[in-house]
Amino acid sequence: MSTVVQPCARCGARWAVQGAPQHWCPRCRGVLLSPAPIDAPPERRNYRWVARRPDQRARRPGSGGARATGTPSYAEMPRWGLRDTPPAAAAARRLPLARFEVRSSGLLVAAAVAFGVAALAELLRYSILLHNRTRLIDPLVLALSDYFVIAAAAVALVGGLFAALGALGWLIAMRERAFGARGGRDPRPVWALALGCLVPVVNLVWPGVFLIETLGPRPEPHALRAVRIWWAGWVGGALLAAVAALWHLADSLQAKADGVLAAMYTDLAAAGMAVLTLWVMRLMEGRDLRGRERIAHRWVVAVDPAQPVIAPVRPASANALPQGAEGAVRARDEAGTAGTGAQQDTAQRAVVDIREYEEVVAK
Repeated sequence: MSTVVQPCARCGARWAVQGAPQHWCPRCRGVLLSPAPIDAPPERRNYRWVARRPDQRARRPGSGGARATGTPSYAEMPRWGLRDTPPAAAAARRLPLARFEVRSSGLLVAAAVAFGVAALAELLRYSILLHNRTRLIDPLVLALSDYFVIAAAAVALVGGLFAALGALGWLIAMRERAFGARGGRDPRPVWALALGCLVPVVNLVWPGVFLIETLGPRPEPHALRAVRIWWAGWVGGALLAAVAALWHLADSLQAKADGVLAAMYTDLAAAGMAVLTLWVMRLMEGRDLRGRERIAHRWVVAVDPAQPVIAPVRPASANALPQGAEGAVRARDEAGTAGTGAQQDTAQRAVVDIREYEEVVAK
């Protein structure tokens, strides 16, 4: 008689029935199926084995079978092992004011043009004032002049603000690259750079300090000189703007007219400062004002050799001729006037010997 067993529905172990049937598998605590002979045919079993994937759900009743597919194949030889996924490239750190930084050159050029137009508007207004000393001015011309001055000044101020943001973004990115190339990080936070460059009066000192720090402990002399020139121009332009603002506080007509000239000079200084800022930025990037790669010129000192390589050529004198050479020259002269062919040949050979001797002496 065959042994009666109870299969486990979880681990598949078969346990012999001894006495009363059990309900739980002693190994995995799974459910034990009803007892059946170990060699019972499938039609006499009260269970059947179904192989399923762990994540496969039970099919819905009435659903059709899987569609027939082709023979499974591999595009390449299967390889077993750990899958070493290459690490994803670290995303580039997005710096503040990045949008303004990429357009910093264009913003500075636009600001220079805007301040130039504002200076032209002030010059036209001053010309109208000079013309008004002897003649009356049409109110329409005066109104157009006022609108032109106000509009040009407003556009110049907006352009200057955007140019300042672009220059600040460039400074942040340039310091990030410079300190990264030296194996470190910028010790100053972004908010400190922003306050040092945008707050009035404070921005007369700190921008130059930030630029010199960017150059490193051993700055290039040309770049350091350019930064110092920019710093002096920046402070001078600020002082000129302060003088022009104070000039407008006067009440006399002449002072107001002079204030127009002061405003014109201030606009010209601002335009020049924008161009100077662009020059310093591109110089620190290794380019010239037009944006081309700057080529370093190296001068080499060339000196004459201590001793001349070729001795100077000195003509042989009559005293330096070999013995018999002077007579040969005289014989050639006499043979040229009257003599036989043999005498002329002899004299010619003597002259050739004299020339060879002169060449040896020259060498």
